[in-house]
Amino acid sequence: MKQHYDFLMKQNVDVITSGNHVFKNKEIYTYIDEVDNLLRPENMGPYVPGIGTNIFKKNGKKIRVTNLIGRSFMDPSENPYKAMEDILENDNSDIHIVDFHAEATAEKLALATFFDGKITALVGTHTHVQTADERILPKGTGFLTDLGMTGCYESIIGAETDAIIRKERTGLPTRFEPASGKGQICGLMIEIDDSSNKVKALERLYVKE
Repeated sequence: MKQHYDFLMKQNVDVITSGNHVFKNKEIYTYIDEVDNLLRPENMGPYVPGIGTNIFKKNGKKIRVTNLIGRSFMDPSENPYKAMEDILENDNSDIHIVDFHAEATAEKLALATFFDGKITALVGTHTHVQTADERILPKGTGFLTDLGMTGCYESIIGAETDAIIRKERTGLPTRFEPASGKGQICGLMIEIDDSSNKVKALERLYVKE
């Protein structure tokens, strides 16, 4: 929703990535083409509004952020390898961070391994569960299978528990509502060498209220 975008901008957030639910709220159609720091997955297709990659200038560096979506257990999308190769062909950024929004852990690691040394870091999103496998790949790319969820701790992937249990138990269509209550913050801090633009260290971030 636009109010959430505006709130994050007031917190000095530089760029927002998204995933398979990005167009579920129709309000996004009214402003996604007007902003350059709200990304949807680049490989969603050529007729989808918005952009999936962009360069942001920060502290004298050109930092590219790319949003991709996986194809395993997800709605149909274009090949993320081809999308990334097209981006890299004319890329002149100093640092390149990729958010790969995908379900399968192997799919995330495979993409990161293939582009190891060609991008600065690849982090996975989508499963709502933070993984404990942060590492620097052999050619220097930082990697984490999944950042985890920032949202309500006493929930099921951020939604009210009763509705999800009802759907799982009965199989009947159920409307999910965002849960409320004490929250958690998940993320990854990436330390990058200022001279080489290579990842020096990775540290998972997890804060529970």
